Amino acid sequence: MIHLNARLQIERLGARGEGVAIGPDGAVFVPYALPGEAILAEVDGARGKLVEVRTPSPDRIQPFCRYFARCGGCAVQTLAFAPYAQWKKGLLTEALRLAGLPASVEGLVDAHGEGRRRATFHARTDGAGGAVCGFMEARSHAIVEIDECPVLAPALREAPAVARALAKTLAASGKPLDILVTATESGLDVDLKGHGALNDDEKQRLVRFALRHDLARLTNHGAIVAQQRPPLVAMGKAMEAIPPGAFLQATVAGEAVLAAEVSSTLQGASRIADLFAGVGTFSLRLAELASVHAVDSDAAALAALARAAGGAGLRPVGIETRDLFRRPLSAAELARFDGLVFDPPRAGAELQARAIAKSSIPLVVAVSCNAQTFARDAATLCAGGYALERVLPFDQFRHSPHIEIVAAFRKSAKPRARRLLG
Repeated sequence: MIHLNARLQIERLGARGEGVAIGPDGAVFVPYALPGEAILAEVDGARGKLVEVRTPSPDRIQPFCRYFARCGGCAVQTLAFAPYAQWKKGLLTEALRLAGLPASVEGLVDAHGEGRRRATFHARTDGAGGAVCGFMEARSHAIVEIDECPVLAPALREAPAVARALAKTLAASGKPLDILVTATESGLDVDLKGHGALNDDEKQRLVRFALRHDLARLTNHGAIVAQQRPPLVAMGKAMEAIPPGAFLQATVAGEAVLAAEVSSTLQGASRIADLFAGVGTFSLRLAELASVHAVDSDAAALAALARAAGGAGLRPVGIETRDLFRRPLSAAELARFDGLVFDPPRAGAELQARAIAKSSIPLVVAVSCNAQTFARDAATLCAGGYALERVLPFDQFRHSPHIEIVAAFRKSAKPRARRLLG
């Protein structure tokens, strides 16, 4: 049932940054409303649309982006920093509590720096031979055209215009596009997805486009269309030419502070396993201190890692291409390491965590971008005899509900729930 102009009192922020109130039919989630506010909202079941703030929160501030509340990229821009930081820390604290791990979470660490160095723009044809290009609206697949994005790093200042021009170049195909733009030391690295195979005319137009906009590289579904310079990214002492579409931490500052925490925690280990290593965010820095064995399913990422390590005068870095979701390293295979870091995708590392829990590795560092799957995997480690020594939340995706997590586990306690280990 739809309730127009329902009067609601916002009690807290939810996991997505929405204000949570009790409405006529139960809990209601209202984007852009803040705790303590009295509002009017259009309510449809559990979903609410903010109509008017009748009594604003004393913590309400002005948004800094003219697209806020239209573009779905930022969930929280109008909340003062102190309560914002407490909300983000609370997301992790609550996830750990629900997993039966009432650990002490340290304060939120800023990892935004100059802003995000990667952005995916969405493009759709407009029916008139042109294209609309920008970010998705909140709760919608409609596109908000943007000219600028204040949360992007200065190196991506031209990215919205480049993405829009690229979408217009391919508009005649009528195909929706996702355009991933990454800022590198060599310039913009652009990867197209959604178009499929290019014909000869499209390839030629894209080559001219890349030259005109001085792109470091332009790829289509990972296949190189034009490359003027290898896209280079600094990782510790190493300089790496990243493969097309490679995963990188969202901000330069975020990568630096996460890697510094991982390296500091594993200081003293001589043989370190880096699981879900990717392009070597941690491996290339850890190899300044110890020998490293990097494992990932992405062969291209590992090859780039190996090339970068070979030219940086680091300690030995071995690589292993392996799907850790299907074939995790066993406790026996892990026995040769005295330190380990694992940084899985959002789904976490359930099977690998079970194997680590059975291992004898004295020190393990978990890195995660998802509080719920991190808490699940942390509970598995603790059930296997690890003590959770330190948990830090990092704010790399500022103004969104996403957090990065680094946690240290030491093998010391007796298993408390072996049934979790499987």
